[in-house]
Amino acid sequence: MEPRGRGRARGRARGQQQQQQQTPRPGPPQGGPPQAALHQPQQAPGQGAWGRPPLPQPTAAFQQPPASSAWVRPPMEYTGTPPIAGRGARQKAGDAEAGQGDRPRVLQGAGEEAGSRGRGPREGTWRRCGWQWRREGGAAIAMRSFTRSPRPSRRRKRKFWVTGHPIQIIANYFELIQAGKWCLNQYRVDFSPEIDHTGQRRKLMRNAMQNVVTGYLFDGTLLYTPQKLAVDPLEVFVRNDNDENIRITVRLVGDLVWGDFHYLSVFNIIIRKCLAFMKFQMVGRNYYDPHRKIAIPEHKMELWPGYVTSMRQHEEKILLNCDVSFKFMRMDNVYDMLLECRGQSARNEFQAKVIGSIVLTYYNNKMYRIDDVDYNTTPASTFPMKDGTQITFAQYYRQKYNINIQVDSQPMLVSRSNKRELRAGMPELILLVPELCQLTGLTDRQRENFQLMRTLAEHTRIGPQQRIQKLTEFSKRMKGSQEVLEELRRWDLGIADSLIRFSGRVLPQETIIGGDQMKYPSGPQADWTKELRGLPMFIQGQIPKFAVICPVRFKSACQDFMQCLQRSARGMKWDIGQPRIFDIPDDRSHSYLDQMETLISKNSPSMIMCVVPNNSIDRYSAIKKKGCVDRGVPTQVILAKNLSSKGVMSIATKVAIQLNCKVGGSPWTVTMPLSSLMVVGYDVCRDTANKGKSFSGMVASLDKQITRYFNFVTEHKMEEELSDNFASFMLVACQRFKDINGRYPERIIVYRDGVGEGQLPYVYEHEVADIKKRLSAEIYKEGDLKMAFVVVSKRINTRLFTDKGNPPPGTVVDDVITMPQKYDFFIVSQCVKQGTVAPTSYNVIEDTMGLPPDRMQMLTYKLCHMYYNWSGTVRVPAPCQYAHKLAFLVAQALHRPAHRALETTLYYL
Repeated sequence: MEPRGRGRARGRARGQQQQQQQTPRPGPPQGGPPQAALHQPQQAPGQGAWGRPPLPQPTAAFQQPPASSAWVRPPMEYTGTPPIAGRGARQKAGDAEAGQGDRPRVLQGAGEEAGSRGRGPREGTWRRCGWQWRREGGAAIAMRSFTRSPRPSRRRKRKFWVTGHPIQIIANYFELIQAGKWCLNQYRVDFSPEIDHTGQRRKLMRNAMQNVVTGYLFDGTLLYTPQKLAVDPLEVFVRNDNDENIRITVRLVGDLVWGDFHYLSVFNIIIRKCLAFMKFQMVGRNYYDPHRKIAIPEHKMELWPGYVTSMRQHEEKILLNCDVSFKFMRMDNVYDMLLECRGQSARNEFQAKVIGSIVLTYYNNKMYRIDDVDYNTTPASTFPMKDGTQITFAQYYRQKYNINIQVDSQPMLVSRSNKRELRAGMPELILLVPELCQLTGLTDRQRENFQLMRTLAEHTRIGPQQRIQKLTEFSKRMKGSQEVLEELRRWDLGIADSLIRFSGRVLPQETIIGGDQMKYPSGPQADWTKELRGLPMFIQGQIPKFAVICPVRFKSACQDFMQCLQRSARGMKWDIGQPRIFDIPDDRSHSYLDQMETLISKNSPSMIMCVVPNNSIDRYSAIKKKGCVDRGVPTQVILAKNLSSKGVMSIATKVAIQLNCKVGGSPWTVTMPLSSLMVVGYDVCRDTANKGKSFSGMVASLDKQITRYFNFVTEHKMEEELSDNFASFMLVACQRFKDINGRYPERIIVYRDGVGEGQLPYVYEHEVADIKKRLSAEIYKEGDLKMAFVVVSKRINTRLFTDKGNPPPGTVVDDVITMPQKYDFFIVSQCVKQGTVAPTSYNVIEDTMGLPPDRMQMLTYKLCHMYYNWSGTVRVPAPCQYAHKLAFLVAQALHRPAHRALETTLYYL
């Protein structure tokens, strides 16, 4: 999908026409939803020796930098500091308020005192620590940024509290070494009748603007040009390929000057325009190279290589993030899938395959999610146009896109617009023709195909050196294109030839603590599997009655595995007793359930293990519902093929660890320097049975060693990523903490997963504010609440390398590529031997704990050692991963919260 103009006019009306109620029709109309202005929380006063200093008040004025391009208007007088902002506050034109909070303040100066703080303005950046700026009527209006609480002066404190040894890092960023400080006029462009395809819009604009302006940028909705049009609004009539007369209306909605919030959006438009000059093809939102596609004909697939680019203002420089990307292009379409489904259950089979999938339409290059299939509507059916005339879908596609539909009897696919698309004026239901929809992504059956996945991994799993080589080739390819060079020279832009290099830090290795206070190092690869097998567990759970349910044909292999399991447990100084095997005649779900009910009613087992022949989700769900929901008994499900596989002892060791955790034990811990600390994890998963809802998993630690957890699951609608029950859970978790430890936690740190960058303001305003309000009102009434709220992001395009390969576990990056308006950092916590390691991004949006940044980083890295399903480090802190496992189990199998008897055990491992 072509990037729509995210810019918003300032000081003038947007010029958008009123959206009329539209009849559902193929293809969504243009437009984008308005976005609320964003805020940052007020700063809490620093507390303790490590407290954060209060934000100094601005005191000095800032002069606009001199013009450096022929397109710059005469300098404007500023009474404040307008920064170049990557992401920040957005305000509707003419609004006096910034969002729903307090009114923005008009500042008389930018503040020289801020320069002494670690996050204050620096030479070459128009940033102010803790504030987002924008010009309004010649004055600088400052609005608190939503992305973080006031950040500590890292550079000042780093001399005293920096932990670890330095390491040279290479990141997949190119420096913007030259940036034209031009001034542009911003115009809104509307087409009548509407044009869905962005490429057609651009083609029509080229014809319309030939004799009007000499240079402009057009992203499909907004047009930027250094020249002011003589007529405003301007109406131009052009003819399309079907010889239809198209009216193009161009209206001035604002201007864009150096330091404007949306300035970097123009940079990104220029870069994406250069990708088109390099013969890349846009698929969805990103660009891919069809000329270097990799064909996999035996699986009817093609692999298109491409690049994901994003230019943003980082600490001191504007950097272009570039990463290698691949697109799985299926060579079949949805109609081919329909033909494969035959028999009496063909409809149900087709719906099960297509609903929830993402398709790409050939005619407008857009991606849609399929929500339903309408068998009563076909391409021969009619629908009303805007003028009230009736037209068939086949005639519509023939007239609008010059496409002849081959099969008139095929059912139509239904794509339902979300709330954001509805606000943008899109119809509620969009009907698509299966014949014109290309399948994207991989099906579950394809993911289970080992040969296919291995073939794809050979092309997509790129090592550090190979990735650096491909990124360098991308830079050379840009510099080797004459059209690209002319475009960059035209806008006075210059991009570095090589990737950026800087210094990072490697945290010291953690010491793993087992039973009897036996300690051993985690090792340079952060893997202590070998040491774990011969040392006692930290806390040993009890299984007085251990029942095993097994089909009679697997009984002999099950007996042998039980002996291996006992030997493995004894090696870790844990006695699991003598498991009793109860055989069943077959592997039907009812056979397992009847035997479980009989055992629970008569023998009350502490643990039930079920041996199953395959990974049928229906059988697995039935077993888990019976044990975890109905009767409150922890269960363990194991595949029959694992009973006698080649690595049976390794499997037995992992099963023994899981059994110990499910009955209240823990295999290891690490040194936790903070006393009375409660760590909370949160994540969300969509329900597979009911597409209209999702489940959020929340876990909270109950002891100093962070080994015991209180678990809670809440249900909400699919569209609601934010939970109204988060604050209530925090209250209950604090009470449980007090019941065990005799007092409420002194510090609370929350790791929140499943949040996109666009949701950050809502997370702060909705969840963080509600948590602080409830805890302060009911528990911390003296204002002594010390809490940090950290947003965890795994799906990022940042990659880190060294000259020798992947950086080691414990690598921390908190400078150069981090964001100036955020309290954020990256941590590489895993050791990756194949491919390139992906760091995890942490964004602290609220912090009153009083810890310096490197202590926060060390605590986060320690928690990455505490996930008991793997004897090594994981990508995210263990409570966050536990929350994901909890939400995933409930959403995939249970579909309702588990029994309260299991709320303090890790039954979901």
